[in-house]
Amino acid sequence: MLGFRRIAVLLCSFSLLFSSACSVGTTEGRADEVRLYVLAAASLTDAVREIQARYESDHPGVRLVPTFASSGRLKQQIERGAPADLFLSAGTGEMEELVGKNRIDSRFHVELLENELVLIAPEGTSLKGLADLASNRTKRIAIGHPETVPAGTYAREALAHFGLWEKLRRKLVFAGDVRQVLAYVKTGNADAGIVYRTDSRHGGVSVIAEIPPESHRRIVYPLGVVKGTKHPSEAQALYRWLQGEEARSIFEKYGFKGVAAPPSK
Repeated sequence: MLGFRRIAVLLCSFSLLFSSACSVGTTEGRADEVRLYVLAAASLTDAVREIQARYESDHPGVRLVPTFASSGRLKQQIERGAPADLFLSAGTGEMEELVGKNRIDSRFHVELLENELVLIAPEGTSLKGLADLASNRTKRIAIGHPETVPAGTYAREALAHFGLWEKLRRKLVFAGDVRQVLAYVKTGNADAGIVYRTDSRHGGVSVIAEIPPESHRRIVYPLGVVKGTKHPSEAQALYRWLQGEEARSIFEKYGFKGVAAPPSK
């Protein structure tokens, strides 16, 4: 009986030691995981979510932590020292300002994507185009805030180009990002809105007019590596991957175009 008890104690001790070793190994694995904080314009939400899943699957040990908001707000977060490794902006102004302030590595920033601007309205609308915005049938028009949302800046330029900016100012409802504009129109809280073509693909709205590209600045999405990244090698690897064929196919799936050519090795 005594021998049996000794054997039982030894087996229990061995089990505890094995369990402890496994626990330590698991903890060390989590500690070794590299987290890359990706700050991306709200219009990129769907594409970046899919990219996150694909990249993490192909790169064990690297986890992407995306944050989505207006490009202006994301720029402010980077300036204030928030965790950030890569920045994907919907406007060149924000990126250029960060490069000028030495917040984005001047060696690692590139024009990655292009987009287009469209006028949307709820499904079943009687509105036909830009000219209808000045009619009595249109009470509220949603656009991104021009000071912080690139889509709002482009929208203001386009409306000014057609002589509508001053006429429509009292009807304008400013949103915090382009996805909020889409939500306002979908829910009927706005009679019309100006968003990127890629956002109009979500359904629940109708595209009633394409905004001519000559009415506003070219819509470019630049990509850059944040100068203060704690993981420069991994951040630069993701930066290059985002310019490659796999990322290109995902971006194009969601309607983006003009993806940059893969960087030379």
